[in-house]
Amino acid sequence: MRGAQGAYAPCVTDRIQKIVAELPELEDVTGVWRTADRCLAQGDNVFLADLSLALTAAHRSGDGWIWQYESLFDHLLRSLAVTPGPGNVAQALRLISPAGATAAAVRERSRYVASLLASCQSAEDLSVVFTGKAPEELRACLVHELVLRGVDVTRAPGIAGWATSPHWKHHPLGELPLTLSGVEGEPDLPGYSARGGSHAMPYGPSRTRRVRAAAAAHAPSAADTTTPAAADRIGAAVANWVEGSNGRVEARVFGLAAPLGAEAVPGALPSLGLECLCGAGKKTAVTVAACPPDQAWRVLFAAASTGGAYNHGVRGAYGRLAAWRSLAGLSGAAETGPAEEVEARVRECAWYDFDAETSWFERVAWDIGLLAVSPGRRRLAVLAATDTD
Repeated sequence: MRGAQGAYAPCVTDRIQKIVAELPELEDVTGVWRTADRCLAQGDNVFLADLSLALTAAHRSGDGWIWQYESLFDHLLRSLAVTPGPGNVAQALRLISPAGATAAAVRERSRYVASLLASCQSAEDLSVVFTGKAPEELRACLVHELVLRGVDVTRAPGIAGWATSPHWKHHPLGELPLTLSGVEGEPDLPGYSARGGSHAMPYGPSRTRRVRAAAAAHAPSAADTTTPAAADRIGAAVANWVEGSNGRVEARVFGLAAPLGAEAVPGALPSLGLECLCGAGKKTAVTVAACPPDQAWRVLFAAASTGGAYNHGVRGAYGRLAAWRSLAGLSGAAETGPAEEVEARVRECAWYDFDAETSWFERVAWDIGLLAVSPGRRRLAVLAATDTD
């Protein structure tokens, strides 16, 4: 129990140290989870935070970040972050940048915790993140996690002052608007609990808007104009599939000798020499479907924010940024243009998704085929991605 000043009695500190000492010998840590759950239900959120910090101290002392430590720490952190209640947010903040944490670890944990907090806590309870002690990275991520959930951060008490301050305009997330655009609509966002989470996987072609090739449609000749910078920009949303999983990505840009009509798109696509369509032909058809820009953004955001087969993506805030970078690259928008100009350019393009039963696509669950035909129909950009477990 805690004393009158909020400090734990020695018996409680001994209990925490006993848990940490015995943890490496356990084959199942769910019993310790249940102990923590009971403490939190009784309002003792400090116990969870102190136990978490004891785990990180044991890790620093040389015991190593063994799976038992990792499993319990994640459960404690998630429990504090997703359970509404006075003080739970403040205790979760103690775990973002404990003593000895590397800058990279703090950045990664900030992205994760921002997503947890925004999904389960009220804006009122989250104001402590902006008025108390917290990493700037957590604040930047939390602002956009809240924007994704429809919160008006420019008016939220305790949040608005930081969110609208010019001091973080040079942060990578500072280029994003503080309101959702029409293209973003209502994003697919993960749901969390102390025991896990779930998210949408909006991949695959739009069968209901299939574009049929006209027999007399002529596909103009195309020249590959892809640059490394353009490929990186187009592939921003799925870069994590390659870096953290088994993904493959193809990002290409083509200049067309004449305007490409909608009826000629299905015939033009196989003629571009794309690796993802190698082998496509009469026996392996390419399916092309009209795709509104909001659906393209939805797919890109899911790929970036929730990841592929073996990773968790870059979470909501950076997922939003990556989705817009890919959308801008596909549309041919200027790299330094403001958000409203990028959105206008995106809306002017003709968007399609595509699919083919080639050996390049894994056809497990994570397959993406998107293409954009720019205004004037003389530029075509393609993004294909696939991953497998």
